[in-house]
Amino acid sequence: MTVNLNAHGEELLREQMARNPRHSPEEVIEQALETLAATRSGEQAREWSTDVQRKAVQDMLDFLENNRAALGPGVSVKDLVHEGHRI
Repeated sequence: MTVNLNAHGEELLREQMARNPRHSPEEVIEQALETLAATRSGEQAREWSTDVQRKAVQDMLDFLENNRAALGPGVSVKDLVHEGHRI
């Protein structure tokens, strides 16, 4: 595979190779791609986690409504969600 870099990309590559003179251009690019993939995986995990939390809160609200349950005096769903963030 051949990759053509613009002037900015070439400069970034040169800077990274100057910092790590033992690395070839291919190694620098591979490491950059691995870092990008890990970052994207982390973003997806955070998005999934947020979706799971939203669903859990909605399930709790639905349960309370469907079963005419009460949380108790002075306790709100907001309080429970906030407490969950502390764990």
